[in-house]
Amino acid sequence: MRVLIIGNLNGEIGTASKIAIEKGAKVSVASTIDDALIALRSGRGADLLMVDIALDIAGLIQKLNDEHIHVPVAACGINADSEQAARAIRAGAKEYIPLPPDANLIAAILEAISDESHKMVHSDPAMSAVLRLADQIAPSEASILITGESGTGKEILARYVHRKSRRSDRPFISVNCAAIPENLLESELFGHEKGAFTGAVARRIGKFEEANGGTMLLDEISEMDVRLQAKLLRAVQEREIDRVGGNRPVKVDIRIIATSNVDLVQAVRNGAFREDLLYRLNVVNLSIPPLRARPSDILTLANYFVGKYAKSNGIKPKNISTTGQKVLQNHPWKGNVRELENTIHRALLLSQENEIEASAIVLPDGTSPQPGAASINSRSPASLAAFAAEDAVRGMVGRTVADVEQDLIINTLSHCLGNRTHAANILGISIRTLRNKLNAYRDAGVSIPAPSIDHADSLTA
Repeated sequence: MRVLIIGNLNGEIGTASKIAIEKGAKVSVASTIDDALIALRSGRGADLLMVDIALDIAGLIQKLNDEHIHVPVAACGINADSEQAARAIRAGAKEYIPLPPDANLIAAILEAISDESHKMVHSDPAMSAVLRLADQIAPSEASILITGESGTGKEILARYVHRKSRRSDRPFISVNCAAIPENLLESELFGHEKGAFTGAVARRIGKFEEANGGTMLLDEISEMDVRLQAKLLRAVQEREIDRVGGNRPVKVDIRIIATSNVDLVQAVRNGAFREDLLYRLNVVNLSIPPLRARPSDILTLANYFVGKYAKSNGIKPKNISTTGQKVLQNHPWKGNVRELENTIHRALLLSQENEIEASAIVLPDGTSPQPGAASINSRSPASLAAFAAEDAVRGMVGRTVADVEQDLIINTLSHCLGNRTHAANILGISIRTLRNKLNAYRDAGVSIPAPSIDHADSLTA
């Protein structure tokens, strides 16, 4: 956790710094807003700004927005002036901290925005399997592609991997590729030099340099323009970037994690995503099952969200009624964990009984959730992942090892768009062995997937 204090906080800067440091934060100080902006532009990022309420907080937040610097602001003032606090909140501050600072309040604010608050709450075997793989590969330096439907928790899993990595004490920088206009994303990622384009009034360090030594999350990578993907490929391959308007490369030491809610293999086929970039990012794939495929997580998460929102709203936690539990378990949750979280928050506020009744569990339009046509509970009490695994095993019974191996090789090659080198790496065999097996399959009349584009490693097989 990195805290940047701006101003002198009415002489309470030492006390505030001490409290934050005792809670595990790394604290730096800027005397003025201009000094703070220089620090942020130069790559000395922050996870929280504690700003003297006497300063121009509205102006600061406007400048942060103009430069696409996303960091929460907490206004700090003396004598708990309610009018000043209200103005700061209206200006965009997330919190108001009265001075002298209260240790418990600062601790609560730090906890609220800390990476550690992004908990991986789960109980289903399908999600446990994903986390076991995440634990296994987290200490490595391998790039990771996290896939899954919207709302499944891809960014939370990325933060989990970072916390388990050897870079856990270094920055975790997230960039949502879908939220930043195409013409600004290059500067956001790689930074720019003064005068590089209209409005570039000073050098700006990009997210890659800000993440130096730590982890860079490229969220919704599929939304990045193909032309910018070429520049990203060099950064991923060489760990070297070029600022917009710069004349010399800049070395960076980062671990890359990317997320996508679309099929990138299909995006490659459609020409919307570079194949070489996909293979650089997808060294390891962590695929998060949708919530409907991990039913044991539904009530576990629901109870967690009850506690979370009861605390934040200052109300007493409630149990979920038996009928309410059935409503939750039967809903297909197309919005996944995000939809469930919003539903539980709403239900907690609407509930008028001692427990959360079924009638309080409603969708945004006020209607009651309806059982999905393919409700997991109607198929099996086990998780979908376990069911699928058992079904796969049943499907192999009676087949020879050679038949199963052939299907595995052909399917893997198809997944790799015909790229022999990548398929061999995934299968754990040499390119020579793969070539010999493909030749044997072709001689037996089996159709072999051809490379989608001309590859240097495309063999006669």
